[in-house]
Amino acid sequence: MILVLGIGGSFPYGFHISVINYPSVHIRKFINETWMERHESPLHPDTIMLLWSFIVSVYGIGGFLGSLCCGYLTTKYRKKKCQICTNLIMLVAALLMAFSKTAKSFEMILVGRFLYGIGTGFSLNIHPQYVGEISPKKLRGFANSTVSIFLTLGKLTGQIIGLR
Repeated sequence: MILVLGIGGSFPYGFHISVINYPSVHIRKFINETWMERHESPLHPDTIMLLWSFIVSVYGIGGFLGSLCCGYLTTKYRKKKCQICTNLIMLVAALLMAFSKTAKSFEMILVGRFLYGIGTGFSLNIHPQYVGEISPKKLRGFANSTVSIFLTLGKLTGQIIGLR
């Protein structure tokens, strides 16, 4: 169960943080190409940087909102149901970002990052609590330390995949 929660909980958070920062040139190029197809004129480099900044920062805004709602929703629906819903939100976000190139829409990346941030805000609050509750007393310290281990593994994986 620790492995399942780690892969579904803190691993995607670490992966998503590192994977968005490394291919920034490709995403900026995608934003400009998409804009040129729609409006037949290139974007100013400052505008591309602004849109890139929105894409990067909306993840933190979503995480903040997810963290704010987490306490109320876990009390109302319980941790297990919230963890499942969080993974569904993250799946929708990943699909939005995956099909953004096919749809030729950089806005889908923006919405996907926001939803992923909401899911991460939930997950990073629910995951350690849930792991601590379901693990035997002798393994609670180890189980809770796996949160940071899977987070680091997610960052490492994102960095490796981000290499050419």
